[in-house]
Amino acid sequence: MREVELDLNVAPAKPTEDFIDLAGSFGIEFEPGDTERLGHYLSMLMKANEAFNLTAVKDVGEAWMRHIFDSLTLLPVLAELPEGGRVIDVGSGGGLPGLPLAICSPQLRFTLLEATGKKAEFLRRAVEKLGLANVRIAQERAERAGHDRGDKVSAGGITTREGGLREAYDLAVARAVGPMATIAELTVPFVKIGGRVALIKGQKAEEELAQAGPALHLLKVVHAATVETPTGRIVILEKSSATPKMYPRPDGEPKRKPLGV
Repeated sequence: MREVELDLNVAPAKPTEDFIDLAGSFGIEFEPGDTERLGHYLSMLMKANEAFNLTAVKDVGEAWMRHIFDSLTLLPVLAELPEGGRVIDVGSGGGLPGLPLAICSPQLRFTLLEATGKKAEFLRRAVEKLGLANVRIAQERAERAGHDRGDKVSAGGITTREGGLREAYDLAVARAVGPMATIAELTVPFVKIGGRVALIKGQKAEEELAQAGPALHLLKVVHAATVETPTGRIVILEKSSATPKMYPRPDGEPKRKPLGV
């Protein structure tokens, strides 16, 4: 990717009144500097979108609602995590929902997982520009990263694993495009036993849940709640026991043949 394609020296976008009003009605309280950082991220996203496809939304005002507010509807779920809790955004793309959440939740640690090189490079540059010390970028397919158990470390006669991604997170999030059975297979392996997956879905969430029943059973997760928001629905899954070793299946298979469907 040429440097000119990632000229991210842009002024922060000003939040719209509709965004501020809706965020307030949803109970979101911003700390000083949050909306400026959100606006800076949004400006960088729209600028980078001129060079390569990150979003179909071209209007900044619409993007405040469809991208930033929609991402922040996950904040009540994140509020239940302990300080230092770990969150992974699977298939982060241009950084949604992970970057807005990281801006507003500095007490948590975020991993943005993205396989596409150009998108991952944008995320690295955006994180650097925003000075987000609580975010790391992992460039890898979810099917492979979901099997990353880290390196074996021996100390005092005890062998443990460090640095892995599998079953290392308190929460996995995704703006879930595609069948829920597919998204579940690509997110559940990252979550600790007792952890959660929070998926931003549309109005067909309940229909997708019904179809995904066999997949959720195979993955050892249960549907904990569906929360309606002004921009969609959040489906919350709880992990009851370890993910079977065979999941996720090899590259592309979860999408080509959704689990249990």
